[in-house]
Amino acid sequence: MAPAVPLVLTLLVLLAPGLGVALPGCDYPAHLWCSSWEIAVACQAESLCANLSSPAAPPVEVTLFYESLCPACRWFLVQQLFTTWLLLPAEALSIALVPYGNAEERNVSGKWQFQCQHGPEECLGNMIETCLMHEAKNFSSYFPVIFCLESGSSVTKNLEACLQVYAPQLDGGRIAACVEGDTGAALMHHNAQLTQALDPPHQYVPWVVINGKHTEELQEQAQTSLLGLICRLYQ
Repeated sequence: MAPAVPLVLTLLVLLAPGLGVALPGCDYPAHLWCSSWEIAVACQAESLCANLSSPAAPPVEVTLFYESLCPACRWFLVQQLFTTWLLLPAEALSIALVPYGNAEERNVSGKWQFQCQHGPEECLGNMIETCLMHEAKNFSSYFPVIFCLESGSSVTKNLEACLQVYAPQLDGGRIAACVEGDTGAALMHHNAQLTQALDPPHQYVPWVVINGKHTEELQEQAQTSLLGLICRLYQ
């Protein structure tokens, strides 16, 4: 029985006689042209390699610097960021949340203390959401809970109810211990450092950074239609 001929070679002979020889810029023999997408592109054989998919594009990275009780921040998180996250596939969008905003910190006898634009209640809300992220680790676990807090009647009093609905596997006691202990203060100090390191420095909140960059144009587009902006940027 005659030896089997690789399918790709058969296709090359049938569809493009004479292409058994490597094309200019292609240093691979024909039987390897479909071994990876990069080789297929180099050898102009993409249409012949139906079993290969093009490499996934990197996700668009969105970082939101915000305050837990800031009305504009709450609107953006609930109406733009959360809905966009729900509508897009996971590989298209990567989100980071930094609750701190216009807060100020000071070190008193080795312990970090914070003052927030909307008072102590906002500092507590920032701390709850920061500790929630720390304990949950997984974005898809904690983001719905933060959505629940920010869209509800009280950011600081609804944690247990939001956990029951969106993340019953999380331990509210561990989150409370983080809020009340040194871990929460250390996490908030880290948020302060991230906020203070912004370039250009933030002038207001919500402050939206797209793929590591902030411009007034990107900010306006994000606040008008974040979904449209992500779809335009995702390659």
